[in-house]
This record gives sequence, structure tokens and C-alpha cells, in this order.
Amino acid sequence: MYDAFVLVVSLLAATIRLATPLILTALGGMFCERSGIVDIGLEGKLLGAAFAAGAAAAVTGSPYLGLAAAIIVSIALALVHGYASITHHGNQVVSGMALNILVAGLVTTLAIAWFNQGGNTPQLAAGERFTAVELPFVATLAAIPVIGTIARQLISGQTLPVYLAALAVPLAAVILARTRFGLRLRAVGENPRAVDAAGIAVGRLRYQALICTGILCGIAGADLALAQSAGFFRGMSAGRGYLALAALIFGKWRPAPTLLACLFFAFADVMQTRLQGVVLPGIGAIPVQFIQTLPYILTVLLLAGFVGKARPPKAIGMPYVTRR
Repeated sequence: MYDAFVLVVSLLAATIRLATPLILTALGGMFCERSGIVDIGLEGKLLGAAFAAGAAAAVTGSPYLGLAAAIIVSIALALVHGYASITHHGNQVVSGMALNILVAGLVTTLAIAWFNQGGNTPQLAAGERFTAVELPFVATLAAIPVIGTIARQLISGQTLPVYLAALAVPLAAVILARTRFGLRLRAVGENPRAVDAAGIAVGRLRYQALICTGILCGIAGADLALAQSAGFFRGMSAGRGYLALAALIFGKWRPAPTLLACLFFAFADVMQTRLQGVVLPGIGAIPVQFIQTLPYILTVLLLAGFVGKARPPKAIGMPYVTRR
């Protein structure tokens, strides 16, 4: 019985680790989409941030400088999306997809030119990446059978981006629901004309939302390159930006439901890893390729069932031209 409990806790710990980039990216998408900007480009920002983190950490030897580089690059990409869709009133979906395509080719080209390792960055040593943080109070709880296991595997022993993601969820909820900035942000996504009539700059608010998106996607990219891996490799984001967007839609653009959706997708990812090579009675070994598609199949099924019930912000995707 206790062994089963340890297995469950281990699965939950792995789920939390894999959900971290999804949570951060989805929360980033929440800020810009609640302001009325469609952000298909989450995938591009996540991939660009991961490359920047891996490259900066490899050159400087500091994971914190890698994190800073990831945030800077992600904000820059977010501002490019804003320049096309806010300043020049371009099609937001086209701008986001163009950003994804641009980044996918650019990071590989730069990685080959700078490091000559087939599109990857050099492998990072332990001191050049984020390692597990051991919380001081866990040692006192280790002797307690159930609580000690939970504290040791779930609460302690996680990396810095995991704790940042755990902090970002309630912080995002408070910002959107309780602050002046959050209330204005939601208003501009619902009725930008009324916000403009009140003397508030719609474009500036949307640019501020995109900066928030860039910060969160930057942390998510740094988690991929500096915590979950020891450097950047080609295609590192592996569609996580699209999964985060699906989780955001499934969560109806609200922090708590979006968190649950991200955890669900991450749990499916954990299970596909554990099920590879498992022989089922009467079926045999399931092909690895089918198991690896499990998270994406679940994404399509969930969106097919719930996307029609999710009500997006009324002004999302519609460029706004101020009258003043």
C-alpha cells in the first residue's frame, strides 16, 4: 500500500515538473488574450527563450544570466508581434504563425553558426543550470511516513522555475481580478472603444500585456533549457506552446481552470513516457509512436468537446484604431 502511495507521489512530482512550462506559457497567453490579442506565437516565444537561455548559460556559465536572456528575447518577440498587430493593425493569427516559423528557422541557424553542434547548444554542467532546491524544513519532516514523502518529493526538490510557476498562478489571478491594471486589461479585451472613451490608451495597455506574456514565456523557455534539460536542442518546445494555448482555451481564459488543464496535459505526457514498452494483455506492446501522440490526441478531443462552450473576450483578434 505504501509503495503504491510512493508511486502516486512520484507521478505527481513528474507531472508538476512537466507542467511548469505549460503553466507559465498559458498564463502568458492569458494576459495578451484577455487584452484582445490572439497569440498563436506562444510556441515561437517559448522556443526562442529556450535557445536564448541555453546559449547564454553556455557562454556565461550562469543559469541566472540564461534566465535573463530568455526573458529579454521573449519580450522582444512579443513586442514584434505587438508591432505587427497593434501598431500596424495586422492579422494577429498570421503574425503569430509568422513568428513561430521565423523563430524555428532562426534559432537553428544561429545555433549552427555559433556552436557548430547540429543546431544544439553545448551541454551544461550542473553549476550552469537550475538544480533541485532542497528546502530547509524538509529534513525535520523526513521521518514522518506520509507527510515526509510528500514534502520530500512534491514540495522540496523542485527547481526554481517550478516555484516561480507556483507563485505565478495566484499572482496572475490577483492581478487580473483585483488590480487596476488587471481590470483595465480585461475591459480592453471586452470593449476597447469604451476604454478609449475613458481616456485610457488601448495600444499601451495591450503592449503592457504582451510584456507580461514575454516575461512568463521567457521563464518557461529557461525551464526547458536549464532545468528539464542541460542545454538547448532543435525543436525543444515540441508543440508545448500550442498545448498551452489549448489549455488556455480549455480553462476559459481563467487562471485556476487553466492550471488544471496544464496539469492534465502534463499527466498525459508522464503516462505516455511510463507506458512505452508496456505489454497489455490481449493487445501486446503498444507502438511507441502511438503512445507519444497521446497528449496531442487528448488535446484535440478536449478542444472538440469544450471549445464551443468557451467564451473568449469579445474583442479578441480585432485590431483597434483609436479615434483620438
